[in-house]
Amino acid sequence: MMDNTMDQKHPVSELMRSTIEKIHELVDTNVIVGQPIHTPDGVTLIPISRVNFGFGSGGGDYGKSMKGENFGGGGGAGVKIDPVAFLTIKDGVTRVLPVAVPPVSAVDRIVDMAPDLMDKVEKFLDKKKAEKEQEVL
Repeated sequence: MMDNTMDQKHPVSELMRSTIEKIHELVDTNVIVGQPIHTPDGVTLIPISRVNFGFGSGGGDYGKSMKGENFGGGGGAGVKIDPVAFLTIKDGVTRVLPVAVPPVSAVDRIVDMAPDLMDKVEKFLDKKKAEKEQEVL
């Protein structure tokens, strides 16, 4: 009978652990939100990407040996990285420059317009505040 204690590592477990470690090396937060790029004219660009990944592994023991000597297994993984947008920062103003296909649904358009809308609202409020201050003086 095979002993399944925690001290004994089964080859399938080791195979899955190895596969997950390799995926972790490929996909980290620096892939999703990239390192800032500073241009000579004072613009900072931050790349944003969408990452999809998957993996599978499996194996089995065969024959009469119960020591894991007759083990067969395999694993595989795939990673897909799509650039989505760049955040641009210049003079304290942040904008989103999409690099993907234009949005299809109304919700996608609203999400894409949100940074510009926020800038306009902020400028409007600043203008109203300045007008009130002028009235007080």
